Amino acid sequence: MTQGSRIAIIGTGNVGAPLGRRLAGLGYRVVFGARDVGAAREKLQGIQAEVALPKDAAVGADMVLLTVPANVALGTARALELAPGTILVDCTNPLRWDGGPVWAPPAEGSMTAALAAALPGVRVVKGFSHFGAEVHDDPVVSGMAADMFVAGDDQDARQAVLDLGTALGYHAQDAGPLRNAALLENLAVLWIQLATTGRGRQFAFKAVGR
Repeated sequence: MTQGSRIAIIGTGNVGAPLGRRLAGLGYRVVFGARDVGAAREKLQGIQAEVALPKDAAVGADMVLLTVPANVALGTARALELAPGTILVDCTNPLRWDGGPVWAPPAEGSMTAALAAALPGVRVVKGFSHFGAEVHDDPVVSGMAADMFVAGDDQDARQAVLDLGTALGYHAQDAGPLRNAALLENLAVLWIQLATTGRGRQFAFKAVGR
């Protein structure tokens, strides 16, 4: 994935908007997909990006980032009618609230696995999913690049997402096959648990070594 590549971001919320802002600033061709194009254009003023309906945004994209709420992720992704071989990055986390965040995966074992099952031929990868929106605005925390773990079965697609994460300033780490997306969704649960019980939102996970 090189500068000038076309990246579609489906969703304009706390994940999609900052990712799009930073990608556009790095020279990527960003197109946001939104159901209400007019409202999205107003919201995204100042970002050098196109805005289109979700299906139109995905046409011709080198990579598609799915940043909508998990409860609408499957329906939204199906409606994109992605071509075989498209890289779809699942940035969602299937959660519910019961006195705190609770992982609530679909029957396939993770949202990423459910997307892969629903979209045969599409290369689905989990990424950009296990920290708060603040880290998308600035991935450097306490002087260190936040770890951004990536999981998926297609090695080339996984590497493309790792490369994009590195370009954005994260410490991108290969978390292995798609089955490990469940671990990353649980890492998001841990982040939310800590953030809502006194730790605050200004932190990210970091694997340190000697």
